[in-house]
Amino acid sequence: MNSFAFYNPTRIYYGKGQVETHLAEEVRHYGKKVLLVYGGGSIKKFGLYDKVMASLRDANAEVFELSGIEPNPRLSTVHKGVAICKEQGIDLVLAVGGGSVLDASKAIAAGALYDGDVWDFYATRKRPEAALALGTILTLSATGSEMNSGGVITNWETKQKIGSGSVHTFPKFSFCDPENTFTVSREQTTYGLVDMFSHVLESYFSHTPNTDLQERLCESVMQTILAHADAVLENPTDYDEREAIMYCGTMALNGMISMGMQGDWATHAIEHEISAFHDIPHGGGLAIIFPNWMKHVLDSGTARFAQLATRVFGIEQGSKSERDLALAGIDAVRAFFDRIGAPRTLAHYGIGRDHFNEMAAHATRYGTVGQYKKLTAADVIAILEACV
Repeated sequence: MNSFAFYNPTRIYYGKGQVETHLAEEVRHYGKKVLLVYGGGSIKKFGLYDKVMASLRDANAEVFELSGIEPNPRLSTVHKGVAICKEQGIDLVLAVGGGSVLDASKAIAAGALYDGDVWDFYATRKRPEAALALGTILTLSATGSEMNSGGVITNWETKQKIGSGSVHTFPKFSFCDPENTFTVSREQTTYGLVDMFSHVLESYFSHTPNTDLQERLCESVMQTILAHADAVLENPTDYDEREAIMYCGTMALNGMISMGMQGDWATHAIEHEISAFHDIPHGGGLAIIFPNWMKHVLDSGTARFAQLATRVFGIEQGSKSERDLALAGIDAVRAFFDRIGAPRTLAHYGIGRDHFNEMAAHATRYGTVGQYKKLTAADVIAILEACV
C-alpha cells in the first residue's frame, strides 16, 4: 500500500435524541454567534428546526439564518453566507440538511476568514489557511460530508462545478440521527444510495498493491448497502434500516476505508461537469455514468472487476473467463441502480450532446482525469456518448 497520514477530527453523535442532549454543549465551545444554514425549509415543516432552535437558546446563542441552499449549492449563495459571517462576526456555522447544505457551509466557513473570493479555493489549487468552526446536523444519507473536509460548489455563471477541501474544513461535530431522514423522498433516498455506493467504487478501483484489508472494507460497505437498500426504500420510517444506511454513507467517504490506496474519482469529475451545465441530481448523474465508465476502463484491469462480481454480488465464475466475470459484475452494478429506480441515460433529464467538448476539456484541465485509467478528453467524450 502507499504510505499515508490519516487525520479526521470530527466528533460524531449517532442515534436518537443526540441533538437535544448534546448540541447546546457543543455550541458553547465555539462562541455565541451562530449562522444557521439550511435548504428549502423542510426542517421547519417536520420539526427539526424547532429542536435546533431550542438547543441554541439553551446555549444562549445569537442566531442568524441563511436558507435556500440549492441541491447543487451555488457560489452566489455561498457569497451571501460569507457576507453574513463577516458583517456579524459569526463564531460557528451550523449546517442542518444534506450534503449540499454541508458543502455550502464548508465554503462559507472558509470564505469568512479569507480576504479574497472564496471561489479561489475551487477554481485554483489554493487552499484555506483557516476557517470558522463548523457543526452539522445531517438530514440525508449520501455524501459523507458530515465526516470529511471536502465540498463541491457550482459557479452557475461560468458553468463550473468544482470540489475543494482542507484540514480546516472538517466539521468540529456532526449529529447523525436516522429519524431526521425519515421524511426524505424515495427519489432522494435512491440518489443517496447511488452516491454512497459510488463513493466506495471510486476508492475500490485502484491499482495500489497490497490493499487486501482496504478492499475488503470497501466490499463490506457495498454489501451492507445492497442488503438494506430495498428495505429502506419500501419502509422509509424503519429506524433500523435508516440507521444502517446512514452509517454506510458516513463510512463510504470519511477516509477510513481507503487509507493508503489511490482511488479513481473520474466518474465524479465527469458528473460534476454535467451538473455544472444542466443542474441535475448528483446521484442521478453518477448512476448514468458509472457503469459506462466501468466498461470504458475494463481492460485497464479486469481482475478488480471480477473480484467485485464474486465478493460483492456473489456471482460464481463457473466457466466464465475473467473478462466475462468482470462484465457480469458491471451488469450487476447497473441492475442494482435499475432496481432502486435510478436513471440509465442522460435522456432521462432531457440532456443531449450539447457541451460534451466543453465538459471534457474542463474535466481534463490539469491533463488527464482518473487513476484506474488516465482519461483524456477523448475518453471523457466517449464515456459521455455512451451515456446518451
